[in-house]
Amino acid sequence: MKKAYASIAIGGTKCSLVLGVDEGEEFSWLSRSTFVTPPSAQSALSELVRILEEALSENSPMTLQGVGIVCGGPMDENAGLILSPPNLVGWGRFDLVTPFRDHFQVPVRLMNDANAAVLAEWAWGNARGAASAVYLTMGTGMGAGILLNGRLLQGSSGNAGEVGHWRLAETGPRGYGKSGSFEGFCSGGGIARLAQEIALVHLQNGTPADFAPKFSDLESITAASVAAASADGDPVATQIWADVGSKLGLGVSMIIDLLNPEVIVIGGIFNRQRDLLEPTMREVLEQECLTTSLAACRIVPSGLGESIDDYAGLAAALPDAADSPIATLLSSARD
Repeated sequence: MKKAYASIAIGGTKCSLVLGVDEGEEFSWLSRSTFVTPPSAQSALSELVRILEEALSENSPMTLQGVGIVCGGPMDENAGLILSPPNLVGWGRFDLVTPFRDHFQVPVRLMNDANAAVLAEWAWGNARGAASAVYLTMGTGMGAGILLNGRLLQGSSGNAGEVGHWRLAETGPRGYGKSGSFEGFCSGGGIARLAQEIALVHLQNGTPADFAPKFSDLESITAASVAAASADGDPVATQIWADVGSKLGLGVSMIIDLLNPEVIVIGGIFNRQRDLLEPTMREVLEQECLTTSLAACRIVPSGLGESIDDYAGLAAALPDAADSPIATLLSSARD
């Protein structure tokens, strides 16, 4: 009988559920479903349960071994509670774990998405085998998963690594409830807000940017549309990405000086827009970092790319498997 694991990712814009089968050395993905994140946590739960039931039925015979759920913080991992992440308004103290555990009668684990992602990159991606590694989400939000000397750094309540809340400037786009924060400058929503502010100034000065030639265009600006404008040669869009790269470099430099990791893996937007972000990021790193610590650290895009959420959920599901190396990391974090 095949052993199956369910990987669930809860995001600010979409939710996904992937069913995978343990093939020994690697996993085979059997099905994948996504849907727009509803405003109601209960609605999301009901849809996810339905999708998993259908996936198991369509791919039988198999036995479900575990469910991993990943989501942005803050959360209480031990209690299985989501605690109103900034990108999930109204999801306060919501228990996703117990309903899945009761319904499917298997182990279920909720993990911070960045924590699970650094485990996934350590097991299958660009941090493979590193004793000290950091994963930066850089998507809808900005958070860090941290492995330090072979141990997952979770903190007293599972909220270590919330670097998105760091203030990088006195003013700037708002993210994680704070103006000028790391998340404000270096997340999808933050980049869009920064571009809207700059485009507005250009419109008021009579020098509109190509990606927003009219005032009515401001609300439709996204990080993707600014990237497309930069690719088409818009100097305003290109400068925005240079500014974001500088702030990314500032945040990364603080991580390098604080933790001295072997590798920092940056996912999400960095994977897609590396050419626009890396030059100014590197300039700031050279200016700000301790030279020896920077020389010891590789800074790379996610090795798992757009599949990172799938593997992160899998990493969350696997610790209850006796032969899982991820179990060792998680158990050491609680020693």
